[in-house]
Order: sequence, then C-alpha cells, then structure tokens
Amino acid sequence: MLRIDLASRTPVYEQLANGLRAELVAGVFKPGQRLPTVRALAIDLGVHHNTVAQAYRQLSTEGWIDLKRHRGACVKERGAASTVDVNPDWFTRLLRELLARALSMGLSRSDLSRELSSMARRLESGGL
Repeated sequence: MLRIDLASRTPVYEQLANGLRAELVAGVFKPGQRLPTVRALAIDLGVHHNTVAQAYRQLSTEGWIDLKRHRGACVKERGAASTVDVNPDWFTRLLRELLARALSMGLSRSDLSRELSSMARRLESGGL
C-alpha cells in the first residue's frame, strides 16, 4: 500500500518511486504484470498525474518497468542486481541518516530496533 506524505521534504514523485520500488522488490507486482495507469494511481493517491508519470519514468530508467505509450507500465523481468559499483559505505551512511531522522521525529530506539529486527527476519526468509 503506497502512502504519500505531502508535508515531507521528499518530493512526492520520489516517495511514489520509493514505495513502488519496495513493492516490486517484495514481489507485490510480478514480471509482465501491468501497474495501475498513471491517471488511476494519481486519482487513488490524490496527486497530479504528472507526478505519477515522473515516478514511473524514474522506475523505467532504473530498469524496473517498461513504459509503452497507450499501453501503460509493465513490470520487467530483472536478473540479479550487479554489485560491481556498490559501495557498502553508501548503505551504512543512508541507514544512519534514516535512523537519525526517525529518532528526531520521536520514534523510540526500542521501536526502531524492533522494526529493524523484523525487517531483517523478513529479508532472511526471502521477503522484504
């Protein structure tokens, strides 16, 4: 389920792309499956259709979906991600920033720890 925070500093299109990417990784949408139309998703979320289109373009650029004019967005088959250019420091830095943001918003350390442990278990079992 996609959620948009209009008060967030993160642009809405980026929130959409992040949410859809998470659903794609989790297998909510299967290869070959069509995503909701730009207009339908925009109406469901209460955002402008260009915002959804921008998120779809970003996911297309990343190789997640195939965009066809008048046919919509279709989930692409993806092989294993390449790790050639992945820097583990990047992930650690991003995770620290996310945790700091969550703490500054008032989430407790125990709630964060519990959620991270839960996500780690899901990840180990093949989910997200």
